[in-house]
Amino acid sequence: MKFSKQFVGYQSEITQFINELKEKNPALEQSQLDGRALLWDKSPIDLDSQLRTKNSRVDQQPYVYQNEH
Repeated sequence: MKFSKQFVGYQSEITQFINELKEKNPALEQSQLDGRALLWDKSPIDLDSQLRTKNSRVDQQPYVYQNEH
């Protein structure tokens, strides 16, 4: 559906800026993917080690600054 005042070739200033940035630095998208992999994409969880960690946890006393003497 086309509107009567729709501009076919319009690009916003932000879109133009991003396109220019990608032209100047072609490795930008790959570096973004590398950064995402470094910070967000995690390896699968090993359920056995997770269970061992949970079972080896020591309960903390309710008030940590008070010793039981």
